[in-house]
Amino acid sequence: MPKHCPLVEPPFLAPGNAHAALPPPGASIPLSPTSVHTCRLFLSLTLPSCRLQVVFEKGGVFLHTSARGRHQDPGSLIAGVLRLLEKDNDVILHWAPVEEAGDSSHVVFSKKDPGGGDPCPSEEEPTFDPGYEPDWAVISTVRSRSRPPEPAPAAGAGSPQGSWAFSVSLGELKSIRRSKPGLGWAYLVLVTQAGGSLPALHFHRGGTRALLRVLSRYLLLASSPQDSRLYLVFPHDSSALSNSFHHLQLFDDDSSNVVSRFLQDPYAATFGGFSRVTNFFRGALQPPPDGPPASHPEALDDEEPEPGFEVISCVQLGPRPVVSRGQPVTEDIWASHVGPDGRLQDVGELKAQIFSGGLCPSLRREAWKFLLGYLSWEGSAEEHKVHIRRKTDEYFRMKLQWKSVSPEQERRNSLLHGYRSLIERDVSRTDRSNKFYEGPGNPGLGLLNDILLTYCMYHFDLGYVQGMSDLLSPILFVTQNEVDAFWCFCGFMELVHGNFEESQETMKRQLGQLLLLLRVLDPPLCDFLDSQDSGSLCFCFRWLLIWFKREFPFPDVLRLWEVLWTGLPGPNLHLLVACAILDMERDALMLSGFGSNEILKHINELTMKLSVEDVLTQAQALYMQLTACQVRPKTLPALTLIPSHLISCLSLIHCS
Repeated sequence: MPKHCPLVEPPFLAPGNAHAALPPPGASIPLSPTSVHTCRLFLSLTLPSCRLQVVFEKGGVFLHTSARGRHQDPGSLIAGVLRLLEKDNDVILHWAPVEEAGDSSHVVFSKKDPGGGDPCPSEEEPTFDPGYEPDWAVISTVRSRSRPPEPAPAAGAGSPQGSWAFSVSLGELKSIRRSKPGLGWAYLVLVTQAGGSLPALHFHRGGTRALLRVLSRYLLLASSPQDSRLYLVFPHDSSALSNSFHHLQLFDDDSSNVVSRFLQDPYAATFGGFSRVTNFFRGALQPPPDGPPASHPEALDDEEPEPGFEVISCVQLGPRPVVSRGQPVTEDIWASHVGPDGRLQDVGELKAQIFSGGLCPSLRREAWKFLLGYLSWEGSAEEHKVHIRRKTDEYFRMKLQWKSVSPEQERRNSLLHGYRSLIERDVSRTDRSNKFYEGPGNPGLGLLNDILLTYCMYHFDLGYVQGMSDLLSPILFVTQNEVDAFWCFCGFMELVHGNFEESQETMKRQLGQLLLLLRVLDPPLCDFLDSQDSGSLCFCFRWLLIWFKREFPFPDVLRLWEVLWTGLPGPNLHLLVACAILDMERDALMLSGFGSNEILKHINELTMKLSVEDVLTQAQALYMQLTACQVRPKTLPALTLIPSHLISCLSLIHCS
């Protein structure tokens, strides 16, 4: 092995060199012992004339040789074909430029022809800035020497692009890193056991999930506890599975911390714990078409389960049940639950009736105070009167705080001035078609303004964020009272305040939870959306942010919210509502050949065209279908661990 070969040390390891330009292929750079070992690995994996079986092939997989982010020069993009090849007892991942792959016809860099009918996304510049992380997205690590050409190459070994071709055995992989979702072209970076990383593979036509699904036939892919986008790779054997518990730090010294973390954050805790070992991505509910290797169940059967795990089996989802929703709760039904002292009785049954049919309009003004936590379900009528007097005084004290600020003071208080300006602008265009808010000088607009400014005094850290006026408007419309509306709004914000935090971590987590549910409920739809660069579900952002406020007619929003406020059957029913809408539109999306732009346009055009009763019926049916999935203890051999994402889904929709 020579001491110099065409291998470059990752420039991102050098301080201040994250965007270093790449040396030309063939540059000779001294190597460390580790790099020499890595180079030997790549150079030894040639493809001689022997029996090869292609198990996966994907075109439109590019290498980006420039660190210019989304503004890539076409000359810096190397189009190629990625293949998984079974050779003897080994599986090889192989990438070659199109001229070497002998398939230059279907992978080219070109701008999209406006008049063309190609259903695949073109390689034109993405709409959104990918936000590339240069230490992963730019080719700055290992490049192998040109491998011997195939029997019928389209270009010789001297081709400038040919030197980028590489192959690696799956057994030599240590980890796989994915790009952030929804940020332009998806890419994967493969890291070897020797510590080097292969060039980043940019999937201009989708296919990252398809590749990962095929890889899961040969490898265990487990989420890293430190980075949710980094997947650790383990071979399919019992010893590696056993060791993975230790390497992944599945439990802390005090295993009860797992439970507490789960209650605080079901999605992160589940993915950070349970699914680290058994996260096989969407294929876990039903095996891939070729079927799982026969040796896997026996290996698992011999394992001693880690404390806190029960080895169980899960059949695929059964038929979706037919659901019939009930009638709205009337004033007579509500009165039947009120005791002699005004205290509500059989609250659980009352909530179930509200969940099933909602409330009649005349009852909302009273019932919403309970649903939003302004009044206690357990309090008596006298206790409620005392509470309302105290809360009224508290509200006007906070309102006086901003009312007493003089114009001169406000000029020196940029924060308050900014809130006031933003609130005035938002209020002026909130639900103006509703009679309660229409017309110039409408007093309802003044109340919206005052309540939102007072909320800034109530919650200094959060203040006012665009979208809050959409949440307050229906509440004020129903309560017809400034103080009641304020405290009911505060109760609503307790449920959704994370949606408006600057970090947007709550919104990111909810989109992840939604994707998790959709993966279980409808894998083909997930595959389709992913293939059209819409797998991040960013078009659902507005749905979750303001709880579908702008998707349904105003009366339907009132019905939807009161059902969601019951907390039944769990605190995340709004995620199943989103799944229900996507399920109802799946044929329109999948059979029309929509691209990402058409998908976004179609979703936006659903506004005011959805029936809330149909959506709630479908959401309830999805819930019942999930909970009817049969699980059983380990009583028979050859059983597998329950799919981690099903555990997560069931935890999402059940009450904590």
